[in-house]
Amino acid sequence: MGKRRRRFGRVRQLRSGRWQARYLGPDGIDRPAPHTFERKADADRWLARAESDLLTGEWINPDEGLTLVSEYATVWVAERAGLRPKTRQLYEGLVRLHIVPTLGSYPLASLTPARIRSWRAGLLAAGVGTVTVAKAYRLLRTVLATAVEDRLIRSNPCQIKGASVERSPERPTLTVPQVLALADGIAGRYRLLVLLATFCSMRWGELAALTRHDLDAEHGWVHIRRGLVEMGGGALIVGPPKTKAGRRTVAIPASLLPDVRAHLAEYVPDDPAAFVFAGPKGGKPRRSNFQKHWRAAMAAADLPDVHFHDLRHTGNTLTAQAGATLSDLMARMGHASTRAALIYLHTTSQRDRAVADALNRLIAPGSAQSNGHAAGTRRKSSDR
Repeated sequence: MGKRRRRFGRVRQLRSGRWQARYLGPDGIDRPAPHTFERKADADRWLARAESDLLTGEWINPDEGLTLVSEYATVWVAERAGLRPKTRQLYEGLVRLHIVPTLGSYPLASLTPARIRSWRAGLLAAGVGTVTVAKAYRLLRTVLATAVEDRLIRSNPCQIKGASVERSPERPTLTVPQVLALADGIAGRYRLLVLLATFCSMRWGELAALTRHDLDAEHGWVHIRRGLVEMGGGALIVGPPKTKAGRRTVAIPASLLPDVRAHLAEYVPDDPAAFVFAGPKGGKPRRSNFQKHWRAAMAAADLPDVHFHDLRHTGNTLTAQAGATLSDLMARMGHASTRAALIYLHTTSQRDRAVADALNRLIAPGSAQSNGHAAGTRRKSSDR
């Protein structure tokens, strides 16, 4: 019998003894396997998979995967319409500083789970912060997911479980007296800034963008409609909140209203568009300029290593301890997702004791009556 002709592709043995497989692609180009095989059966299986991909429409042009990671990631960021300026700046920095130096010269198709693990381990070994590494990994995973959608690679090689989760170190929660001490110790024009950051769960950018029109000192409301972002080059940009939920109205505790009225009267022009918080010369507040006032307040309150954002964290914690529901917390924090709000609803021993005491007040009257009845029953039993 004559030798049966192969139906798809070709396999031949090289002088080295290894086997080579190749086939004619749908584009009319002869496509060899990316490597040779030790056994003929392995080459046959590779060809069978290639044929299956062609028949099912899953075939990927191997030339497309030759695009370099540096080129694809840079274009990916540039083409993301609608990114907030600060987010775009973050992505560009992650690509430039943490992705391109190690992976930029590799073709997309050459990325493997092992290579991704090595890249991540190298960042951590170099002392890059765990939060930054998580951000870089998450961005790379998203970029490569788009490459899969573009049919440049078959699957996403970012497969490290939990690598995209940011595990920030636990930040301190202040007491109310400590917050008030900070407010007392800071320059007068920033006292209200400290109080609203804490007791209205506001971010720095939201506070910096507040105008007189946003504060209702009569009825006790603060309307959060915008945020101020300070770019790396120093530009200040006022824009909408990060999410739709970020645009919100928050009730101001009544005890803070005298501070609100006093601040508006002393530091804010009558113009409704005037910024609530400004420097002595009327300029928008910058974190860099604010730091000297913040450091002075920490020293006066004897509170080292406290970040301004810890005030919002403290306010969220106090709000949860005051009995706020999940939806209450989400509304005050300006979050559309429950994930962040749930962090503050964890049960603490103090809160659990308060719940137990409240239950005790309900139980006590009936318990005393029940105990009296039980005692009478025992006396009757002993009299028999």
